[in-house]
Amino acid sequence: MAVEKSGSSKFLIAVGSFIAVALIIGVLYNTGNLYKQDNLEIIGIIPEQSVIQPTVEVPEVPVAEIPQPLTAPEVKAEIEPDVDLQPQTTAPALPSLDASDDLIRDFLLSETTSPNLALWLELDDLIRRSASYMDGLARGSISRKIFPLSAPEGKFTTHRQGDVIWLNAGNYERYNSTVAVLLSLDMQRMAQIFHSVRPLLELAFSELGYKPRQMDGIILRTIDNILATPVIVEPLQLTRDSVAYKFADPELEALMPLQKQLLRIGPENTRNIQQQATALREALLNP
Repeated sequence: MAVEKSGSSKFLIAVGSFIAVALIIGVLYNTGNLYKQDNLEIIGIIPEQSVIQPTVEVPEVPVAEIPQPLTAPEVKAEIEPDVDLQPQTTAPALPSLDASDDLIRDFLLSETTSPNLALWLELDDLIRRSASYMDGLARGSISRKIFPLSAPEGKFTTHRQGDVIWLNAGNYERYNSTVAVLLSLDMQRMAQIFHSVRPLLELAFSELGYKPRQMDGIILRTIDNILATPVIVEPLQLTRDSVAYKFADPELEALMPLQKQLLRIGPENTRNIQQQATALREALLNP
């Protein structure tokens, strides 16, 4: 089987990396509706949990640092003595974490008019949900209750050749509209939004027991998990145990649930998401 390995390049998305990744994985959740709709077995789903509950166990918490953009005092420039400087304006104060949903919606919906995105953002407690979601994604798992997004279009289908079961390539098109939302977002702008609301995201992660550098490490590990997903260009063979489908290739079946979800959206959609991830990671790490 031909497998293209994508490198651990660069990424991060939406109103900070939190919503960004949450949106990118919105696609992954959409494929996650295969749980009920398609009867594809997913291994390692995070147990249902309240998004505001602290994480009880924090295994191998990665530590990293996403650099801050230069602030005005750090920018060195020669100024003529007779220049009349205007008073510097300060950034408006952020709302409390409990009252931040409208700010997040305004930031994101100003970037696209997608009805799918507007529907996803109808949820409440967006920043806390995003923090909890990425906490799982960093470990390669998907919590299907945190972001219950829209289901993929159409019906999941397979076909048989004798005793061999194949995943129909037509299934990939079911995710095109969701991927299109992600492709419509400018990653440079998403990185700017992330830095604008970073204090709120840090607070949400602190409620889960994490420090700021651990938050950064979790975000970057989530990105790396996405970028490390193999791009499969050949037809995917399945096996069936009772009513549940699995990948016939043991190496694919052993992938993280997050990565198996990416496989199910098809090679072109996976590449597009990884390109966006790379662009956002680059924008965040090089402000």
